[in-house]
Amino acid sequence: MKRQILHINKVIVTAIVVTMFFSCKNNFKEVQKIGVLQNQPIGEAKNINLKYTEAEDSIGRVVANLESPKMLDYSNREFSFSEFPEGVRLSLYDEDGRKNIVLADYAIVYNATDLIDLQGNVILVTPQNDSLFAEQLYYDQSREWLFTNLPVQLKSSTSNSGRGDIFDSDSKFKNYTILEGRGDMILKD
Repeated sequence: MKRQILHINKVIVTAIVVTMFFSCKNNFKEVQKIGVLQNQPIGEAKNINLKYTEAEDSIGRVVANLESPKMLDYSNREFSFSEFPEGVRLSLYDEDGRKNIVLADYAIVYNATDLIDLQGNVILVTPQNDSLFAEQLYYDQSREWLFTNLPVQLKSSTSNSGRGDIFDSDSKFKNYTILEGRGDMILKD
């Protein structure tokens, strides 16, 4: 009798161990799938139109407007961001409603820092029809500031045109600086 109970206990223990072994293997596959999903965007939007406003006497004034055919939302990451793989059109407005337009082939908006990284055939056009051409340009939304440390070219209808390796400007493009890599100043308007 004791031998039969001992045998039954061994069978039960073996069944539990085998069940746990197979269930752990399945859970590991599920965990692997979760890891893959975390590297994928949590959402995708098409034909978006994002507006960044600033409160003035309880009325929100549009400071920036970002438009894109496609946005990928990676807010499921620790350092969350939104990616615009098909390009963007960024309009930056001054207090009088005049806008500077920035076009780029690709962009990333980092949510924690309010920084927009514009890449590929970046073009900035002012209301005075001045144009800045760059391969990469950053826009700091909270400071309303544009900058890059890559080559830029300015074509201006109102002042001197120029080239440089460093660009720094307010979002209204009223106070800008273009410098060569050596630090020699080329333009300041």
